[in-house]
Amino acid sequence: MSYITYGTTTIHYCHYKQTRKDVKISIDLVNGVEVFTPDNIDEAKLVQIIKRKAPWISQKLLELNEVNTKVQPKEFVSGEKLPYLGRHYRLKVYKEPVPNTSFQFKQGRFIAIVPREWSQESIEHQLEQKLMEWYRQHGFKKINERAKEYQSMLGVKPRSLQLKTQHKRWGTCTPNGDIYLNWRIVMAPLRVIDYIIVHELAHLIVPEHNDRFWRIVRTTLPHYKEAKEWLRVHGIELHGIG
Repeated sequence: MSYITYGTTTIHYCHYKQTRKDVKISIDLVNGVEVFTPDNIDEAKLVQIIKRKAPWISQKLLELNEVNTKVQPKEFVSGEKLPYLGRHYRLKVYKEPVPNTSFQFKQGRFIAIVPREWSQESIEHQLEQKLMEWYRQHGFKKINERAKEYQSMLGVKPRSLQLKTQHKRWGTCTPNGDIYLNWRIVMAPLRVIDYIIVHELAHLIVPEHNDRFWRIVRTTLPHYKEAKEWLRVHGIELHGIG
């Protein structure tokens, strides 16, 4: 991790070289300050750019510090609420004389059956794994369904669309046309999922985050900024599981 000094403030940032023409600076609760640049950028020039952007970066960091960043880990006990597509559903845990655990969503709630002799620590670990599997399986169906609608609207088709574990991205569009979406987005509201999908699909048309790119996003989703703001404030909460 690199850093610059702005007044009495030290700004730490991660530098990623990519096949791109512009310089992009991203700031969020999960990853902090990230700088994406062309492969051949001069290091001294990069420092100048970051110093020029330092007032804006500092302001963004101050705004993020105002956001509640405390994420309560799930305990996986009866009565606890688990998120899915922006809503929260109660969990019911049954301790039974069974050899293995089972996990399902039925009649508006999550239902888990676990071996009676299991410790709470074992229950938490196993049910978290089961919940993540459930998210991937059922969330992908919903995401793929919505992605097809926006593919039709934009006239594009990715080579593949997959849910993956991504600690530093909500979504990624590769130069080959593969789109990888962070599986955690299945916990977010549909409008936020739509924004992430459209954002990556738009990269199939325009790789860079330039005016044309944002015009495509805005035309497809006129209220996309609300979704961006939701991610800024609540995105960290999606990392409470897994």
